[in-house]
Amino acid sequence: MATAEVLMSSKRYTDEFKAEAVKQVLDRGFTVVDVAGRLGLHTHTLYAWVKSARVSEKPGNSGLSSGGGDAAEVRRLKAELKRVTEERDILKKAAAYFAKG
Repeated sequence: MATAEVLMSSKRYTDEFKAEAVKQVLDRGFTVVDVAGRLGLHTHTLYAWVKSARVSEKPGNSGLSSGGGDAAEVRRLKAELKRVTEERDILKKAAAYFAKG
């Protein structure tokens, strides 16, 4: 019976916590799995939050009038570019190291 009680209980998260978790995925380019692991969330929970944020973002993202969605997309892409550039630089250094040896 104890396991059923554990499964039935659910944690409640503040709106600020949810917003920050979603921001890490959408704006900073981290994966849902990474963020969920760091924050101690189930990936399904974070996927639902991200999906909800994307749905609520769409009506305001019609054309060039709002620009809010475009700015969020630019921030997300810049964060992803930074991450990928850092990964590339690490791989370059590793390749140079192993080429010497």
